[in-house]
Amino acid sequence: MHMIGFVVFPKFQLMGFAAVTAFEMANLALGEPAYEVELLSEFGGEVKSSAGFGVITKAFDDTCYDTVMFGAGATIEPMTAGLIEFARHALGTSRRVAAACTGAFVLAQSGLLDGRRATTHWAFARQLQERFPAVKVEEDRIFIVDGSVWTSAGMTASIDLALAMIEKDHGQNVARAVARKLVVYHRRAGGQSQFSALLELEPKSDRIQRSIDYAKANLRGVLSVEELADAAGLSARQFSRAFRAETGQSPAKAVENLRVEAARLMMEQGRHSMDVIAEETGFADPDRMRRAFLRTLGQPPQTIRRNARESASAP
Repeated sequence: MHMIGFVVFPKFQLMGFAAVTAFEMANLALGEPAYEVELLSEFGGEVKSSAGFGVITKAFDDTCYDTVMFGAGATIEPMTAGLIEFARHALGTSRRVAAACTGAFVLAQSGLLDGRRATTHWAFARQLQERFPAVKVEEDRIFIVDGSVWTSAGMTASIDLALAMIEKDHGQNVARAVARKLVVYHRRAGGQSQFSALLELEPKSDRIQRSIDYAKANLRGVLSVEELADAAGLSARQFSRAFRAETGQSPAKAVENLRVEAARLMMEQGRHSMDVIAEETGFADPDRMRRAFLRTLGQPPQTIRRNARESASAP
């Protein structure tokens, strides 16, 4: 039996419970109560969510949990000394400690992320890095496991985190069965970028937005810095500086992300050959596309296609 302590605090968001549902589905898939979840808070009793209604919790005590997971809120709320101390205690007594989305700030404030790789929702990643420079923030990851500490991006990514835990505990077949019950892909790799979020980042200036729009519409082309700079009406040097300042990534990396996302969608939605997809999305050849997928998603194109087909055929 894996005991999971799920920590909530005032104004937590309910979407975080998606991870709890994954463990519930694992129990059904295994036909036995492999996971038991207890809702925890500093003082116990009712804790109100951001939706306005509450859940009943157990107060922090000396119970040892296999896994302690921290919930998240839509904003960064002040953290109490009791919450911070419990996080530190959990690191020493639990097999793993996890946090989704803004829950990473609890771990960072507690010092648990010092010197570790971690991620959070892209909208809060730079704030996390600025407030806690000792943390190695990777803002475009779905989830990261560094030792016994697990962090994930936006709260839906907590499902990917939970599936990875289930796979580690009970194997790939069980995790795949849970994913099918939840009607999600099994599973996005931890190294996969937060695609939808990153590609919809709005730059501060119309000029940089024009260059992004131009790139999206001309993925088959070379899309050199000079070409993108021309679309933005800037010199190449001005453009490179402005693009990185406004988006947090280089023009070349942004173009690669756009191409990988377009190729991934073609694999999931159609039956085009890898050669055709590589040509249509500007990779020129499948080998170059494969290398880009491994860098960006942590998986080769064949795995993405296979997962999409398995998901489509799942009962």
